[in-house]
Amino acid sequence: MTQSPSIDPTVAANSKSWIGTVQIITAAVCWGTLGIFSTFLHESGFNGLQIAILRIVTAAVLILVMLPKLWPQLVKLPSRQWINLALQSLIGVLGMTVCYIFAVIYVGAGTAVALLYTAPVFSLVFSHFLLKETITKQSALLALLAVIGVGLTTAGSSNAANWGILLGLLSGVCYSLYGVLGKRAMHHSHSAPLVFFTSIISSAVILLFIPTTYETYAKLSQLPTITWWYALGLSLVGTVAPFLLYMKALEKLPATRASVFTIFEPLTALFLAMLLLHQALAPIQYLGVVLILFAALLNALLNSVTIRVPKWRSKRPS
Repeated sequence: MTQSPSIDPTVAANSKSWIGTVQIITAAVCWGTLGIFSTFLHESGFNGLQIAILRIVTAAVLILVMLPKLWPQLVKLPSRQWINLALQSLIGVLGMTVCYIFAVIYVGAGTAVALLYTAPVFSLVFSHFLLKETITKQSALLALLAVIGVGLTTAGSSNAANWGILLGLLSGVCYSLYGVLGKRAMHHSHSAPLVFFTSIISSAVILLFIPTTYETYAKLSQLPTITWWYALGLSLVGTVAPFLLYMKALEKLPATRASVFTIFEPLTALFLAMLLLHQALAPIQYLGVVLILFAALLNALLNSVTIRVPKWRSKRPS
């Protein structure tokens, strides 16, 4: 009887790592299309709130397929935790989506996604006050670098663009709160799929109480089929698919290492904005974008190095 050849554990681990890396990069590229689909929908006659509705409510319908698997966890959630998850959804999903899409409309997809990536700066502050995490000198310097980058992106901007920059920064605030509140939710042993599911569903439920939601879908039904594809792309390609890919990748990679590769999101948005939308920035504004993205990337790299500290040095009382 012949024995099957054994698989080298190192080779298997490297293979999983590569697959996880590809999944993370693909997820980041998908997230990078949000600004493009939003712009196409805006050109089709939808305003920022309507585009946010199309993204969230359509995504909620798509992720209902997750309900049977998550139902045992959902029925065990106490009412207080439902309230916390709904608050996270209101700020991190609905708030971020509305602010980000209006920023895309005012300043373009490339600048908007760069401003969204100021989230790590705000995360430092919120993590300090909500999670009692310390702010290191390195983190503070990176935050300062990002702030300088934001200042450069405002150079020569009009009043409308300044509103877009403010909304872009607010999207970063909401995005950071989603991560911080989500991290706190994980402390209650909530799985990442559960947090994602309840976030999208909670926002969708809130939107179902406003008449604009029904007006938006009535308007969509009267437009050409290509507009329907834009709405589906916004929800499927820009929301649901990247999350599922990201979750699969986290089964193969540490979260801190995975965060390094999310830098492909703003790079994708910038590239597609230039290629498909012909949106260009002034040289000094590109410098500001580079500084913001460099600060975000360096922050992720420093976090990935942190996980290599030996266990006896990294243990802290819970």
